[in-house]
Amino acid sequence: MEKILILGCKVGGIKKKIMNKKQLNTKNIPKIVNNYPTKHKEGFTDKEINSLIKEYDLDPKKFYEKLGVNTCMAIEDEIITYHCDIELALRCVFEDRNKRPGEWD
Repeated sequence: MEKILILGCKVGGIKKKIMNKKQLNTKNIPKIVNNYPTKHKEGFTDKEINSLIKEYDLDPKKFYEKLGVNTCMAIEDEIITYHCDIELALRCVFEDRNKRPGEWD
């Protein structure tokens, strides 16, 4: 895991903080998606998708472009995006590609 040094100003000196930057790779995408804490077992709410995007420092425009049009459901007036669609979108972002014809649902 990549380490990032963040320097901040503090009265009387410099405060240092080491943070671990979470990184995606083709091996950990399924684990990240399937273990991500979601309100509904069926998939991700918009808020959860945006949290995932922020947590992994993704470009939201690129992510949603790769997610594209997909099958979803509604629970309690919230749109739920299935885990498999989130995983595919992340894979497409990471691999810098579009969905292949056999990957559309």
